[in-house]
Amino acid sequence: MANLDLAINNARFLVTVDSARNLFENYSIGISGKQIVEISKVPLSAKNTYDASDKLIAPGLINTHTHLAMTLLRGWAEGVDLQGFLEKVWAAEGAIMNYETAELGTKLGALEALLGGTTTALDMYLFPDGTHSGAVAAGLRHVCGPIFFDFPGLDGLEWSDRISFAKNWPMKLAEIGGPEIPKYLMPHATYTCSPEHLSEIAKLAEEIDSNIHIHISENLKENSDVADRYQKTPTQVLHDSGVLSRHNIFGHGVHLSDSDIKLIKTKAAVAHCPGSNLKLASGIADVTKYRSTGLTVGLGTDGCSSSNDLDMWPVMRLAGYLVAQSQGPENSSGEEIFRMATIEGARAIGVEKLVGSIELGKQADLIAIDLNKPHLIPVHDVYAQLVYAAGRSDVCDVWVDGEQVISNRESTRLNFSELRREVMAKVSQLNG
Repeated sequence: MANLDLAINNARFLVTVDSARNLFENYSIGISGKQIVEISKVPLSAKNTYDASDKLIAPGLINTHTHLAMTLLRGWAEGVDLQGFLEKVWAAEGAIMNYETAELGTKLGALEALLGGTTTALDMYLFPDGTHSGAVAAGLRHVCGPIFFDFPGLDGLEWSDRISFAKNWPMKLAEIGGPEIPKYLMPHATYTCSPEHLSEIAKLAEEIDSNIHIHISENLKENSDVADRYQKTPTQVLHDSGVLSRHNIFGHGVHLSDSDIKLIKTKAAVAHCPGSNLKLASGIADVTKYRSTGLTVGLGTDGCSSSNDLDMWPVMRLAGYLVAQSQGPENSSGEEIFRMATIEGARAIGVEKLVGSIELGKQADLIAIDLNKPHLIPVHDVYAQLVYAAGRSDVCDVWVDGEQVISNRESTRLNFSELRREVMAKVSQLNG
């Protein structure tokens, strides 16, 4: 095809993650503007070319639940469960978090994510206009939205202010720009948002055509606290509040009952965060059961103050290990785990028509993995190599919307030395 902007030629492996599960060897990709327009057995001519010999080309990873700005609080809440974590972190956030630090922390988090091959993240945090600006500056496909609590919170917003801000959110997104994303509203949880307020969020989501992201059933204490308050599970609270009338993605969803699963099967997806769930002793989600009922399950890192990094590679590995432990190794498929980190994550967020696989017409969100490493040869099983051997240091180049945002393991958009100075100056306030 003539007039290609970029040709990625001679990929040792091209992992498409498409519906036919195509895995090609020595293939090339043609990109025009933001889109993939050609997949070829032969090298292509273009304005710019990339030699992918000894490289594996795959869709960018998709992080379905995180809090990027919390990079500033990495390691701040250790040795605690979810409730202890919230107590420590909310106090630290009160000391340093505002619009500017949320933007700064998210810029750092977006850079960390991109360097590790994550090209899309569903990010819940305060000051979403600030976080979105920071992530877009780094080049990440950043899915975010207004956050809701019954109480004012660190951003000082009363409930009416939150509703007004959310009504203006589509215009704010257009103003900030960046890669195409769906709209989201983000009530924190059923223990921090009343049923009445959740109903209001559901109506607003309908009004502005928005999806909903919320923490649900992260640990057993959350379930028991909500049951004591409402005599319902968190999922039942959402159902009765009308929230499930919109597409939802549940952060964690560790302890969903059979009745919960029946309620949400076609209305919600689950963001499985095995690292955070294990570290906070929240439990082990039965994702095999979830998926067998038709639930879409993506993978997530959670935030840096609960899982300590934004690395999707150990998340994949842990997800595979947990399935093997609970369901038997014969049920732990490297291919299925990698699909959860790519196309299933895209489906969970609602961007599967845009990204998540390498197909004609999709946006060019791609990663290159350097296979010329001692731990990545020989290759007997590509998916096993990706899930159980590869790591973020093996990601050498990253594209989002056809733009190379990581080149030879460095950002093409951000100066890390300057960013580091800003971050260290800001976090010194915590230790002063």
